[in-house]
Amino acid sequence: MSYHTKLFILLLGFSWLMVVCFVTFQYEREKQFKIEMLDSQLQLYNVHLLDAIYSNTPIDKVLNDGRKPIADIRVTIVDFSGHVVFDNSLDTLPTENHLSRTEIANAIKRGRDYTLRRHSQSTDNTYFYSATKGNGIVIRSAVPYSLPLQAVLKTDNSFLWFMLFVTLTISIIGYFATRRIGRTIIRLNYFAEKAEKGERIYDDESFPNDELGSISNHIVRLYARLQQATADLKREHKTAIHEEQEKIRIKKQLTNNINHELKTPVSSMRACLETLIDHPDLPAERRTKFIIMCHDNCERLGRLLDDVSAITRMDDGSSKIKKEPLRLDCLIAGVVADERPQAEAHGIEIRNNVNEEINVSGNAPFLESIFRNLIDNAIAYSQGNRIDICLTAGDSDKLHFSVTDNGIGVPEEHIPHLFERFYRIDKGRSRKAGGTGLGLSIVKNSVQLHGGSISVSNRRDGGLEFDFSISKV
Repeated sequence: MSYHTKLFILLLGFSWLMVVCFVTFQYEREKQFKIEMLDSQLQLYNVHLLDAIYSNTPIDKVLNDGRKPIADIRVTIVDFSGHVVFDNSLDTLPTENHLSRTEIANAIKRGRDYTLRRHSQSTDNTYFYSATKGNGIVIRSAVPYSLPLQAVLKTDNSFLWFMLFVTLTISIIGYFATRRIGRTIIRLNYFAEKAEKGERIYDDESFPNDELGSISNHIVRLYARLQQATADLKREHKTAIHEEQEKIRIKKQLTNNINHELKTPVSSMRACLETLIDHPDLPAERRTKFIIMCHDNCERLGRLLDDVSAITRMDDGSSKIKKEPLRLDCLIAGVVADERPQAEAHGIEIRNNVNEEINVSGNAPFLESIFRNLIDNAIAYSQGNRIDICLTAGDSDKLHFSVTDNGIGVPEEHIPHLFERFYRIDKGRSRKAGGTGLGLSIVKNSVQLHGGSISVSNRRDGGLEFDFSISKV
């Protein structure tokens, strides 16, 4: 049985019980009122008989004078000793003492009384007795409690019909009210079952617009928000674990790559130094060549260690890297001025198209590394004759730049891997050019450090195009 049905039955039972009690009370009160009215009529008739007796009017004449309240009325006169001295319904007066009759005894004591009981000589007839005290006698009037009298005493039918109508109205209203509450309880129960099972709960279905519905809506919304917050926390925790694992993997990969990258220059330097030690009589030209090779490998090791240090700083302490207000256009111009001699030596022209004043908050060394590494990368590998630096767009939050060259570009299969650490398209050519394999990775991390993103693509007319954004703050 549903909660709605149980609640409706309970409410219906309570309503009908209340109505039945009220109707019973009203019926008894109405019946008592009409009994008292009947008693008043009989008392008046008793007084009329007493007056006739006091005036010496024959009792038979009074009984036939047409003032009877009810035609079939029985009159009995009893003295204070309990003996019947007159009874219009009997041919022979009874000898039994009537002081045992309640209405007689109380009338002697209080002056008047009435009662309702069965006739002493018949088990089928019930009589209403009304007794009045006189001088030495008690006059008792009695009428049969028959159907006509019950019709006189019964409650007004219109009241019963009205109460029936009220009860039906209460029942109908109660049905819809309990159904509304029942639906809310069913939904709450469904919500509790889903919550116990740990299923996802949404607050898109609203409860009825009442106090219980409002409380239910609040509970479901709070639980849905808690569930969403828990899911977000789990997702963030999972992401953090993944990032931590990825960071550990990258560190291991970086360590392995550094180890691999260090072996080549160290082995070369060792070979050169061992040759110089084992052959002290080498010609000056050969000796100078070996010394220059050692110097170049030392320079390469220095650049590698500097790049590794930069990558490590950004990985482990990006939030601790200090940022300050600076003129980005001046910084770009300084990098271009430093790189121009090297570019001209390779027959490359650098065009700086950033001419307007740009104020940002950032870290100068890392911002320099973005433009310096992109220019160095184009000088070393593009095989073109022009490098362009442009401010492509700017809004209230970010600046968008492009660094392009007109060289040979790179095969498309290498594009997704260009920002990976120690990734080289041609390892032999890259090492000969002096690259560490970390330049573009430093560029990507520096851009991200300044709240931006970077992408690379081949230009239609040849060369590479790097598009990146930098946050002003």
